[in-house]
Amino acid sequence: MPEHHTNNLRGRRWVGWGHGLLGVIIFSGSLPATRAAVSGFTPLFLTASRAVIAAGLGAALLALLRQRRPARGDLGPLAVVALGVVVGFPLLTALALRHVTSARSIVFIGLLPLATALFGLLRADDRPKPAFWLFSGAGSLLVAGFALAHGDGGDLTGDGLMLGAVMLCGLGYAEGARLSRRLGGWQVISWALLLAAPAMAALALATWPEIWPGIGLRAWAGLGYVSVFSMLIGFVFWYRGLALGGIAGVGQLQLLQPFLGLALAGLLLGEPIEGTMVAVAAGVVLCVVAAKRFA
Repeated sequence: MPEHHTNNLRGRRWVGWGHGLLGVIIFSGSLPATRAAVSGFTPLFLTASRAVIAAGLGAALLALLRQRRPARGDLGPLAVVALGVVVGFPLLTALALRHVTSARSIVFIGLLPLATALFGLLRADDRPKPAFWLFSGAGSLLVAGFALAHGDGGDLTGDGLMLGAVMLCGLGYAEGARLSRRLGGWQVISWALLLAAPAMAALALATWPEIWPGIGLRAWAGLGYVSVFSMLIGFVFWYRGLALGGIAGVGQLQLLQPFLGLALAGLLLGEPIEGTMVAVAAGVVLCVVAAKRFA
């Protein structure tokens, strides 16, 4: 393989990892923001309204930059993206956060890299080396062990909802990354949002809050964050990162998300953070670095 081609490939992957890291940083605030938002809004209204707001912004971008409509064959994959990241993950996490703390729910995000890698293998034929699965599994086990040790705030219903959310999100990530190689990262999430917009608008109207004055600033701030950053801006970086750096490899950056999110939960929501978080986070970082080498 020519040296210039190898250098271009490496440069492309580093750009992908940089975009992926920015996406993870943005997504790290999603669960604390959702926890804040459900203090004033129902999970169904929150899921619908955040999608409608983000769809409006996405539609404006598509029109302003005169993007072509996706082909008919792209509608099915876009529906999968919408099911995973527009409807499934936001709804299930919002429901889960009525049963568990955001600190506990964030820990489950540590299982997302494995889910993303598995769906990348199934949907996008993304095939990392065998050693990758070893380090990816080790990182996930570290996070799962931390979840078990972090026993306060546990609830079977909440934990089950979070597991379902992780599986749907992994599917949406892998499918969106596959599409973004052809359509572009922000275009994929924008079209997926528009595809889901009619149903989400109807749901928002059906679950419209009866009393608006009683909704606090904290809930409004949470809604604003998940609508603009979690639902749109984060995906601009994330899908581009997955497309350039590889679904399985860049997906490992999500192992850092629980610890970034836990720090935010402690700082913004005053939720207790255990000292073992730092040690586990260090082990996870090592697993991410090793997994990147073999992705």
